[in-house]
Amino acid sequence: MIITPLLVIFMLVVFILLFLFLNTVDKRKWLTGLISLVLTPLAYFHLLYPFINIVSNYHHQKYFDAEAWLEKPALRYEMIDFTIESDTLKGKSKTEIETLLGKAEWLSWDDAKKMHDDNKWNYGLGIEPGAFTEEKSNVEIIFNNNKVVRLKTYTEPITFDEE
Repeated sequence: MIITPLLVIFMLVVFILLFLFLNTVDKRKWLTGLISLVLTPLAYFHLLYPFINIVSNYHHQKYFDAEAWLEKPALRYEMIDFTIESDTLKGKSKTEIETLLGKAEWLSWDDAKKMHDDNKWNYGLGIEPGAFTEEKSNVEIIFNNNKVVRLKTYTEPITFDEE
């Protein structure tokens, strides 16, 4: 466990709240202080910390790994930020992209041509964790002259197929 300023602040808040609550039950300061000191880590790690993890959508960022991309498509959202920032895929050909990422999961629709655009490949990135997540992430890879020129992430609502 890494002790950060935010952790210390949260622990102090929990300690103060426990101390104030226990002070209403028993007026002995040394006893309420001792019980608060013992209960603070328990209250923090079993109540407050899980609640913070449920409502926040923080996730770890990972380096791009072609093997992990293919094997765990639901966790691609962890790799995409680094992939875009580092230009890992920029300048690669369609065959190189197909080797790294697999076949395009779907092609973007071009309204002008009234057909799918072979130069805009899309891949699903999965659903970022969080209690109130209602959207899934995707990435559109845009080609020009058979080379990647841009990666664009976007979200869309999560829909479920009816049986």
